[in-house]
Amino acid sequence: MAIPFFGKKPPSGPPPLGAGVSDRADELPPPTELSSLNFAGADAGHALAQVARLVEVQESAAGVGAACEEAAVLYANGDIAETERVLEAVLDDPATTAGDGLWLMLLDLYRLTGQKQRFDARVLDYATRFERSPPPWADLSPQAERRAAHAPTVNLSGRLSAQAATQFQQIGIIGRKSGTIRIDFGRVRGADEAGCALMRQTLAELAAARVKVALLNGDALADMLSTQVAPGRAEARDVWLLLLELLQYCNDEARFEELAIDYAVTFEESPPSWEARKAPEASRPDAQAAEPLVEVEGDVFRFDADLGGASNDALRRLAAFASERSEVVVDCARLRRIDFVCAGMLFNILSTLRAQGRLIALQNVNAMVGALLRVMGVDQVAHVTLRD
Repeated sequence: MAIPFFGKKPPSGPPPLGAGVSDRADELPPPTELSSLNFAGADAGHALAQVARLVEVQESAAGVGAACEEAAVLYANGDIAETERVLEAVLDDPATTAGDGLWLMLLDLYRLTGQKQRFDARVLDYATRFERSPPPWADLSPQAERRAAHAPTVNLSGRLSAQAATQFQQIGIIGRKSGTIRIDFGRVRGADEAGCALMRQTLAELAAARVKVALLNGDALADMLSTQVAPGRAEARDVWLLLLELLQYCNDEARFEELAIDYAVTFEESPPSWEARKAPEASRPDAQAAEPLVEVEGDVFRFDADLGGASNDALRRLAAFASERSEVVVDCARLRRIDFVCAGMLFNILSTLRAQGRLIALQNVNAMVGALLRVMGVDQVAHVTLRD
């Protein structure tokens, strides 16, 4: 569930998209002079110079809010080491009482930079202090994406059976070591119930270890398994369940729903719920990797990687996307960082859209980007929620 990061929005203007989600007040300061900066046509160096002067003034304000703003500024400028120093200094100061906003920023900073050991060292303190579960570990660093793009591939062949137990164990070892794995069923010629049970167990163990899994030629194996099940014949339960799981990896929802109904009737129990399995992304050419990927899926616009500069193509595409809709949903789950100039342009675009009566939601924002959006006043023109 996305956790609202900022306080309640002012009542003026149309209600924010997703207003049914309760917001949580935080210790962050109210909008500052940074919120009023106009970055349209601005020179990046001049804009950053303006920002630097304003942040220096803000440092004289109360400690926690000023630290939050300073960390957001530093992270926007790409100064990871100093960002980490500022956040840790405040949280380690016994004289400072910080809410969970700064904690979430630090934990997300660790995730964004792939620092699992530091993350693990802090989550217990977070859980103890706030008596709630901390965010789960996820490596959101660029290095993790590069590892996912070159995921090791395991080719299964022959017949999936109990005799293939050693192969399944190797899949688990390779997957946990690399954090991602591709399993190719192209050479599989058959499967029995014991083999299907082992395959399901392997997939469950990989999921528990948060290993990213892609199944290649899963549709071919699904077609093979479909000949071994029949509605009304309560046999080979693990074959049914593996077939349902394969259809999720193949993103074949229509076929899944049809088979789920047959499963419920045949075994007189609820079938697994539909859950599309997202495979590790394929590697992109180096020439494209420098340009943030932007995707449009249905009525959702998605940001990716880092956004920077005033003449950003992703923002132009967002404006074009939003011009055709009254409600605009932007998924920021893969957005790692946005710099000041780009955040200023985003504010200008969203302000215009809000003035036109459009409702804007920025969803799955990491806490570091979320803090910058608060500093820039973006949360005054859009509904901003953090990722879990």
